[in-house]
Amino acid sequence: MMKYEIIATDKETGARAGILHTDHGDIETPIFMPVGTQGTVKAVHQRELKNDIKAQIILGNTYHLYLRPGLEVLKAAGGLHKFNGWDRPILTDSGGFQVYSLAQMRKLTPEGVVFKSHIDGSYHKFTPENNVDIQRTIGADIMMALDECPPYPSTYEYAKNSMELTHSWLKRGWQHYKNTEPLYGYYQAYFPICQGSVYKDLRTQSAETIASYDADGYAIGGLAVGEPEETMYEMIALTNSILPKDKPRYLMGVGTPANILNSIELGVDMFDCVMPTRNARNAQLFTTQGIINIKNQKWKFDFSPIDPEGITFVDTHYSKAYLRHLVIAGERLAAQIASIHNLGFYLWLVRQAREHIIAGDYKEWKQKIIPQITQRL
Repeated sequence: MMKYEIIATDKETGARAGILHTDHGDIETPIFMPVGTQGTVKAVHQRELKNDIKAQIILGNTYHLYLRPGLEVLKAAGGLHKFNGWDRPILTDSGGFQVYSLAQMRKLTPEGVVFKSHIDGSYHKFTPENNVDIQRTIGADIMMALDECPPYPSTYEYAKNSMELTHSWLKRGWQHYKNTEPLYGYYQAYFPICQGSVYKDLRTQSAETIASYDADGYAIGGLAVGEPEETMYEMIALTNSILPKDKPRYLMGVGTPANILNSIELGVDMFDCVMPTRNARNAQLFTTQGIINIKNQKWKFDFSPIDPEGITFVDTHYSKAYLRHLVIAGERLAAQIASIHNLGFYLWLVRQAREHIIAGDYKEWKQKIIPQITQRL
């Protein structure tokens, strides 16, 4: 089995520092996982992910990879690791969120979900069982259970029915996971997902249900979908008070640097979000000094480094003025530089968090760093 080793727990908060041992290498937590939806983290080479950004694990998306390049190609390649040249751990989500948000047509049933491809309009079906098979074929080190992510706001009745559907799918998916073997000779974990929208009793029920499975880790889904931040933190705290203490906890799709640091304080170990790369492509930089819109006129004659901390090579190799020029000129290099920088910043931030958890002063450090990194420059 995948092993999670807790190295330190902060005395004033729920923050933990640990090591998640996988067959493709160890992951030091808390960790941020760059999103590589279609087998690639947009605008970034694998070499840059490893050497400059220092990513320890990346994500792939089941919905997108299933549709393109397709399972036949991935299986012939020997799985996603060999196909894309990434030799460290990979996590795949189930594709459920993309089915609900991207598919032109979808129909939920107790059996599974039928959807229409956004690429060519062809019809497909995900069931809890074939979703396990698909992720086995992709070859992820960590696979996610098929779930439904209810929108916000949702009525209590919708959220309850959605949660019960997720739980029924989990029961079937878990059984199929236990009855099947990895295809490529290394261990694959399977994480259940907690749902229940923003209703305390549903979140409690869902957390208790998924905790009853002896999984290698657990995910918290259905948050950061429009609810107030205070409500999100309340749901995280509630869920983590129920989930096993000795297993990793993954908060799906979150979020801003402040979201991540506050959620670490509540006991979350793993994060992913498209924000660093998406915002990079829209000229927004997260830096150790604050947030920059590099398009702004004020940077036109600023020849100082992108970030004086020098986290990645781009931070000191290029100036703010040069990056602004590339953005204004529509040069593709702009997206590359900004993406490497933002991802490097996110990985730096969780490394700093880990160091302060181990040092025992996480809360004090967090209270100082959040105003600094969230100010608009």
